[in-house]
Amino acid sequence: MKSHYIQPPADGLAGMLKYYKTDATSGFLVFLIALPLCLGIAMASGFPPLAGVLTAIVGGLLVGFFSGSYLTIKGPAAGLIAIAASAVDSLGQGDMTAGYRLTLAIVVVAGILQIIFGLLRAGSLGEFFPASVVHGMLAAIGIIIISKQIHIMLGVKPNGKEPLELLGEIPESIASLNPKIAFIGIISLLILILMQLIKHPLIKKIPAPLVVVIIAILIGRFFELDHEHDYIFSNHSYHVGTNFLVNLPDNILSGITFPDFSKIFTAASVQYIIIFALVGSLESLLTVEAIDYLDPYKRKSNANKDLLAVGVGNVVCGLIGGLPMIAEVVRSSANVSNGAKTRWANWFHGLFLLLFVALLPQLIHQIPLAALAAMLVVTGYRLAAPSHFKHAWKIGKEQLLIFVVTVIVTLATDLLLGVAAGILVKYLTLWLRGASLKNVFQAHAYIDYKSDNEVVVHVEGDSMFTNYLSFKKKIKQIPASKKIIIDFSKTHIIDHTFFERVHHLQHEYERNGGSVQLTGIEHHQPFSAHPMAGRKNIGVGKASP
Repeated sequence: MKSHYIQPPADGLAGMLKYYKTDATSGFLVFLIALPLCLGIAMASGFPPLAGVLTAIVGGLLVGFFSGSYLTIKGPAAGLIAIAASAVDSLGQGDMTAGYRLTLAIVVVAGILQIIFGLLRAGSLGEFFPASVVHGMLAAIGIIIISKQIHIMLGVKPNGKEPLELLGEIPESIASLNPKIAFIGIISLLILILMQLIKHPLIKKIPAPLVVVIIAILIGRFFELDHEHDYIFSNHSYHVGTNFLVNLPDNILSGITFPDFSKIFTAASVQYIIIFALVGSLESLLTVEAIDYLDPYKRKSNANKDLLAVGVGNVVCGLIGGLPMIAEVVRSSANVSNGAKTRWANWFHGLFLLLFVALLPQLIHQIPLAALAAMLVVTGYRLAAPSHFKHAWKIGKEQLLIFVVTVIVTLATDLLLGVAAGILVKYLTLWLRGASLKNVFQAHAYIDYKSDNEVVVHVEGDSMFTNYLSFKKKIKQIPASKKIIIDFSKTHIIDHTFFERVHHLQHEYERNGGSVQLTGIEHHQPFSAHPMAGRKNIGVGKASP
């Protein structure tokens, strides 16, 4: 049979010399997307705008050298906005500057914790969490982003601080919007939506955030936002001025801020350290896995090494005033689409950001905040789109329940409690369907070498999200290029997360020249018509609980 293996690009300096044109082009296009998002994410997080750019620069120029992934872009992410903003507000107790410096200390310690995760080879951490809980967590973050940014997009300062309060104030903000600022925000929103709908290949190559920034700057100059003044619209007086524009120091070095470790051992700080480390690691690892599937050369990233690199990056970012960093999925996907070959594309993206901020800070000063808020509203919508709820429903009613509980508890309390509530509901649904406590963390899988080439893996008991890592560890013991038969005929329960990840494992093993066949599934009744639905054994060969 003809091999489909494609020789991957050379790494290191050789790769840079050979592919610098392609990687520099991709890095430049990613930079155009990253710049406005870095500014917006920083401000939404309660950090100075420069903080987001510093993180992307560190992620490109430093972390890119020793990361374990090939095509991911390292930088600030919308998924951490809710945590960062909450930390700044909670720790600062109304003093944003103090809260910012105290949060920087948390970023440093969380980075050290991520380094420890990497050294302990905890790169599989993301595979412990149920899929519906992860998606629910991201949807809740999306709703939180929308609840905060829609007011900025309309030029209104809300009274509430909590997500549910902010969502309740949206009608009031619409009624009292600042017309000039709202016009910039709504035009920016329409551009982002319409450019997604246009399928022309030339239009698709133009970064929508770049178009938004250019048009928003032009409208802002027309509305004279660069100086304070009042104007009359429909018999009402409104105020505009530089507070509606990005505020950036003229010298990048003057924007460097050092952390305050004075409250690092308080209960609140410890809680945020854990949340930053876990959620940041989880999002980063999920991105690395997703981009590996998009990589045309099918290279397998070293998740442990990448987690360690992100940890080092976060320590540096926290020490100089930057946002927390992850491998970010939107920019990483754009990097693949732009034809990047090696990790040098990430380096070039960081270099272009550094040059732009160092040489053209006055241009950034002219960007209206409403335009950045519109970008974040779209980002939030993507995380919390109705399609995610519909997808959970298709997999099974219990998956939708887990998803919705995670969203509601996160919005009502915090991220850690939301994730914990989702995991609890997940296990309760499995327990009600007959899952046994003795199978919680240990997968009962037995390897039978039938021949030099064929290996049968007999799985018994319950196959759940909690014991998938134990199962995967056993599968990883099997040499590459074998014919593996995974027999589920004596498995009682197979949950959705376990089943989905077994298919990922199957594809990964087959990419390396082996084959994987799943048998015994015919004895199980799925909980829905979805191919990845959880299922329960109802036929012969049913295992004892």
